[in-house]
Amino acid sequence: MKRVAAAIAIIVALAVTVQSRTRTTQARLVTGDVPVECIASIAGDTITDAVDQNAVTLRGFNKRASDGKETFFVTNNLNHRISSVRLLMRYTTLDGGMLHERTVTVPVTLAPGETQLVSIKSFDVQRLFYYHGGPKPRKSATPFKVAVRLQGYDIPVGY
Repeated sequence: MKRVAAAIAIIVALAVTVQSRTRTTQARLVTGDVPVECIASIAGDTITDAVDQNAVTLRGFNKRASDGKETFFVTNNLNHRISSVRLLMRYTTLDGGMLHERTVTVPVTLAPGETQLVSIKSFDVQRLFYYHGGPKPRKSATPFKVAVRLQGYDIPVGY
C-alpha cells in the first residue's frame, strides 16, 4: 500500500512540475497564391514576341527568408505536351527597385492542362529576402516582388 501511495505521489509531483508543450509551428499560415506579374515586351524583341505568353501560367510563388529555393506552380495551357520551360525572372523591391534578373530553365514535362509544382535554386543565396505574398519572417528580411516573362518551351518528340 505504501508503494502505491508513493508511486501516486511521484506521478502527481511530476505532473505538477511538467511545463506545457512549446508550440514551434506558425499560426495562421497563408498561401502565397498571389498572381505572378508579367514582364512587358521590349519593342523589337522578336525572339520573345514570337512566344505566346498565355502558353504557360505561373501561380503560387513562394520563398521564405530561410529558404534556399523558390517554389511555384507551372500550368500548361496548350493543346500539346511541353517540357523545359525557359523564364526571364525579375526580382524587385516593393517600390520597384531592381534586385536581380536572370533566365532560368525549369525542367518539367506537362500534358495539356496539367499543373506541376516546381522548385528552383533561389537568387537569394544569403537568405535576406522573402516573397511579399508569403508569411512575414521573424528575423529581419526585405520583401520582394517577382515578375516573369516566358521566353520559350520545348515540345518533346514522340508524344
